[in-house]
Amino acid sequence: MGTPQSKSPVVLTVCTTCRPAGSDPEAIRPGLTLARALAEADLPEGVTVRGVECLSACTRSCTLHLSGGPERWSYVYGDLDPASHLDEILAGAAAYAATEDGFVPWRERPVVFRKQSIARIPPVEMPGLDLSADPAAKD
Repeated sequence: MGTPQSKSPVVLTVCTTCRPAGSDPEAIRPGLTLARALAEADLPEGVTVRGVECLSACTRSCTLHLSGGPERWSYVYGDLDPASHLDEILAGAAAYAATEDGFVPWRERPVVFRKQSIARIPPVEMPGLDLSADPAAKD
């Protein structure tokens, strides 16, 4: 069964400029290596990859952002290794793409997505908390 048409496309956005501290500034950046490997991989249905120059997570070098439109949670992962995490990233992207809301149960996520998460960002369309209520007031 294919992906329902109501789901937004999934995008793996990879930072191509960050590098680990102390690494050779002239060496190919790990994010560029990861972006190229993902672009050449057999991506899950509905998943695309793009490279960008900065995700502002420099200290967590080799970073990606997993997103899927305004109705899904999105995630930022760091400390990725292009040589050893490619299969887990693809598995995580496939699991994410199969969701309506971007929430994959924790135990069903690849280990790299469980352990190297930097941020989870709520869907744009998710209502926020009522900030006008007095938190000291008791019901």
